[in-house]
Amino acid sequence: MDDFTFKRKSQIRSTGSRLFSRSDTPRNRSNFEGGYVSTSLRKHNDEEFDGDVTEWTMEGTGSRVAYDDFTTIDWIHDFAKERARQRRLHQQKGIRGKLNILFDAMEGWIVVLAVGLASGILAAIIDITSDWLSDLKEGYCETAFYLNRRFCCLGYDDEQDECNEWITWNTALQARSAAAEFWTNYLFYIIFSTLFATIAAYLVKTYSPYSAGSGIPEIKTILGGFVIRKFLGWWTLIIKSIGVCLVAASSLCLGKEGPLIHLACCCGNIIPRIFPKFRYNEAKKREVLSAAAAAGVSVAFGAPIGGVLFSLEEVSYYFPFRTMWRSFFCAMVAAVSLAFMNPFRTGKLVLFQVVYDREWHAFELFFFALLGVMGGLYGALFIRMNLKIAAFRRDSWLRFFSVHEVVVVSVLTSIVSYLNIFMRVNPSELVANLFRECVGGDYHNLCNHVNHWEPTLLLLIASILKFFLTALTFGLKVPAGIWLPSMAIGACFGRAIGLAVHAWHRYNPDFWLFASCAPEGRCITPGMYAMVGAAATFGGITRMTVSLVVIMFELTGALTYVLPIMITVMISKWVGDAFDKEGIYDGWIRMNEYPFLDTKVEYVYNTLASQVMTRVEDLIVITATGHSLDSLEKLLQNVDFKGFPVVHNARDMLLTGYISRSELRYAIDKARKKPGISLSSPCYFSNNLPLLDDSIFIDFQPWMDQTPITVSHKFPMEMVIELFRKMGLRYVLVTNKGQLLGLITKKDMMNKILKIL
Repeated sequence: MDDFTFKRKSQIRSTGSRLFSRSDTPRNRSNFEGGYVSTSLRKHNDEEFDGDVTEWTMEGTGSRVAYDDFTTIDWIHDFAKERARQRRLHQQKGIRGKLNILFDAMEGWIVVLAVGLASGILAAIIDITSDWLSDLKEGYCETAFYLNRRFCCLGYDDEQDECNEWITWNTALQARSAAAEFWTNYLFYIIFSTLFATIAAYLVKTYSPYSAGSGIPEIKTILGGFVIRKFLGWWTLIIKSIGVCLVAASSLCLGKEGPLIHLACCCGNIIPRIFPKFRYNEAKKREVLSAAAAAGVSVAFGAPIGGVLFSLEEVSYYFPFRTMWRSFFCAMVAAVSLAFMNPFRTGKLVLFQVVYDREWHAFELFFFALLGVMGGLYGALFIRMNLKIAAFRRDSWLRFFSVHEVVVVSVLTSIVSYLNIFMRVNPSELVANLFRECVGGDYHNLCNHVNHWEPTLLLLIASILKFFLTALTFGLKVPAGIWLPSMAIGACFGRAIGLAVHAWHRYNPDFWLFASCAPEGRCITPGMYAMVGAAATFGGITRMTVSLVVIMFELTGALTYVLPIMITVMISKWVGDAFDKEGIYDGWIRMNEYPFLDTKVEYVYNTLASQVMTRVEDLIVITATGHSLDSLEKLLQNVDFKGFPVVHNARDMLLTGYISRSELRYAIDKARKKPGISLSSPCYFSNNLPLLDDSIFIDFQPWMDQTPITVSHKFPMEMVIELFRKMGLRYVLVTNKGQLLGLITKKDMMNKILKIL
């Protein structure tokens, strides 16, 4: 039986104990040299281990050591610690006290301001760098090597003027025939694509394994209360920032939008460390991480409102009202800082931001619904295929050759992608041009309405090949996002449908279906079909609804198209849910066995708490009296349980509290260092302290949870799950009239859910 710990790696040696002798009673505690000690071998200060004895007496949750890696935080204890800190703060008098209270209230806003600024600036740097590296596959700027093609040819008309400053590789090597030009460009495309992907894979494997993937499944789990050390640290921030530039520039079917959320959360974890109230309180830190996730979406799509809704709908586990305001402010600051940087020199926050000025027609709802169905089918098939590939990759010999696998997949993708223009170009540029209306120039014959079948066929081929390549690629040990590739697949398919409908109207304008079209002028906007198709596949793979619609609205700036997008997204979700209700990130959470209870899922059981609990006969309990330091030491050596219920005595089994293995281990270690303490020294877990003369004993109450959550043995499991979800519990003790009957841990809960699902 294991409790709130998953994949435990190391023991944290941090906290303290309280020792009493006859002359060192609480009435004379000021002269007690042992006192209430709270130190950490991880160089944390006393604030991390809660205030004075009066605080744990009032709250009853006990003191805690720093959370170990792969453990669940104690939300109730962290909130109690914050209340105690607030009490101490408001007890300060005078001008200094008022100033301290004012500054404490401002700390949260200062932190989210800094996180928003850092996220916007970092996103701009990544956009500029990845665009330059992506264009480097085709050539370089003769006047300034560090400029990408857009900046090098700034002022030229892409459709009419030839940019002499941009030198392609076939020109640089003076290829003289058409075949030589083709093979030269083809070879350089493969070389640079493979080189970028290989460097990214090597950096991830060598310096920061946590930089692989999008990071969103882990962020959801962390916001749910799980602790993953170093996942949001400095090395992850540095390596993932470099790696996402390289991967976005390679030919791999991956994007940078998901990793931008991970990077924003890294900023949201690092910056608050300067303030003790965030540094030493994991629950408070998660409020900042929720705001950082909103900032990540804001800079990824130029959608600050959509970012707030994404944080609320998708990733956040605890989202109070003040967190919503701070998330809104953080997303706004991130968008403003990105706009100030203006990485594309267009005034747009993202490259594929467009504006439509043409109305849609009622008959088009049929085609939008068709795109919704295709998006749902795509999402369901993609999730199953990707998870099976990822499971095979994890359990087979491939896990030992992560860099080699990236090289092989990159070469394969480069060879295939170069032959199709809609797969060759950067995904951001592709989506931007697929969304665009046919005004002001053509883009690879998308606006050639005479010979429209060639681009339509190329788009369909690109969408199919991108589907399989993305399913194979997502999960490689490189920084990887799935949002933009999914949008590109949907945009290709949607634009192909739009071109087909446009051709139908062009050759059959009198057909009854087109009766609402004006006699003159254009009736069909293929770019709008691309946008709707992108929303359909995006929704099919993530199962997002409200936040997705707002993100797409902020991308287009056209309120007119909100209704078609809403209809398409809902149909996509319904179709996808008909196969499996979990999105891609929920699937990865389940595959990695993270302890995450989804707040959107309804669990229905016909069982009681007594049927799921670990019975008291299978537990190791600690009696409130009758223990010595030696007996407790032997207990920890003989069993590997991560916590122990404390009872009054073994006869009546009346519950007194609960003590974690980490707190017990550290308290024992601290007690053994005190003068006068021996292995035979008595230990107590209750208020029945001895008053014998010259007796030295150890009181473990400060480290014990004296008010654990308890439920009746007849309590329904549906309500037990709600307690775990709504209160963020790590364990629940099952009692009957105060008598301990058993224990339910979060791990027990997850195992039960996995068996039923």
